[in-house]
Amino acid sequence: GIGPTHDDITADAIAAAFGRSISHDPRAVAILENFYPEQMRNEARMRMARIPEGARLIDNPVSAAPGFVVENVYVMAGVPKIFEGMLEGLVSEFAGGQAMLSKTLRIEVGEGRIAAILGALQNKYPDVKLGCYPYGHDGHYAARIVARHRDEKRIVEALSELRQKVEVEGFDCDYEA
Repeated sequence: GIGPTHDDITADAIAAAFGRSISHDPRAVAILENFYPEQMRNEARMRMARIPEGARLIDNPVSAAPGFVVENVYVMAGVPKIFEGMLEGLVSEFAGGQAMLSKTLRIEVGEGRIAAILGALQNKYPDVKLGCYPYGHDGHYAARIVARHRDEKRIVEALSELRQKVEVEGFDCDYEA
């Protein structure tokens, strides 16, 4: 996270990933100094002002400690209410564009039995993102296959072919609502 404790390593990890230095950003320091009375400012709290070099700050209307953006990576608080507050200020950046669609096919067999089929299908439909999410209970194994694409026709093509192949193998499957 981006919080005040020793295990909040996201800012350091992002800085390292992008080859940037990290330090107490004067903009973030000013935000925290304006939010916390002097007697409540300590090293841990001020740790939340450590921002990778060149990052753009994300406003935090809930608890002040800013998030940041480095290139295409947005770093925000992990606490849901704080995250929501931060996200509200960013909605306009993500408005527009074509929506990502998804459809799920539930297959009544463990993922290991269909791995080769899934691999071949992903190779045939490289533009369709296929995710396999296995689950099981009391010795019964199944998998949810989620297909994602911006074009519903491509999703239907890929999952229809998958359904046909797993039914030929004798496995039950059905679409989830």
